[in-house]
Amino acid sequence: MIEFPNFSRSYDRTRHAVRFWGYDSALEASFFIEEDALRRLEPGAHSNNESDFLSAFDSNRDVICAAAARVYVRGSRGSYDLVAANF
Repeated sequence: MIEFPNFSRSYDRTRHAVRFWGYDSALEASFFIEEDALRRLEPGAHSNNESDFLSAFDSNRDVICAAAARVYVRGSRGSYDLVAANF
């Protein structure tokens, strides 16, 4: 079962997404939630405003982590993308 004890997150300008990490025992998986998905969760998040996207992530962390847990497959790959359709 994947867990999200690490509250670190960062904005990735090249992917237009917020990156965060989950852990399944000793396995680490990277997750990216795209800007469009964050806008769906937080309609006030503006384009090209990193702080708005990070704030939207923080405000919706529980919902985002629940969606990340649904798409996670143990050992399947190193990173997972969450898109608007996941919400």
